[in-house]
Amino acid sequence: QVQFVESGGNLVQPGGSLRLSCAASGFTFSTYVMTWYRQAPGRERVPVAWIGRVDKSRGYADSVKGRFTISRDNTKNTMYLQMNSLKPEDTAVYYCNWRYNPTSWGQGTQVTVSS
Repeated sequence: QVQFVESGGNLVQPGGSLRLSCAASGFTFSTYVMTWYRQAPGRERVPVAWIGRVDKSRGYADSVKGRFTISRDNTKNTMYLQMNSLKPEDTAVYYCNWRYNPTSWGQGTQVTVSS
C-alpha cells in the first residue's frame, strides 16, 4: 500500500536550518509529482513546495520562496526539503504526498521554530 514516512523535524532557533526527508513506498515514485505540505496548529494543511517527476521542475509557496529547497532522489524513493532561515511562522507538522489527489497521509514530522 502507499506509504509516506517523514523525518528530520526538530526544535530550532529562528534563523536556523533543518533538512526533512520523506521515504515513499507502495507506488512507482518516479512517476509522481511530489509535494511537501504543512499544517500549523489550528490551520488547514497547505502545500509549501512541489517537484516534478523527471524534469524536476520546482515550485514554492511565496512564504518559503528563497528559503526552502525541494529535491528528490528517484533511485532511493526519497524526497527532501532543505529549510534555511527558519522563522517562527514555519512552525508546523510537515507532510509529504502526491501533488494531485493526495492519499494515505503519514504521521508527519514536527518542526518548531522558537527561541
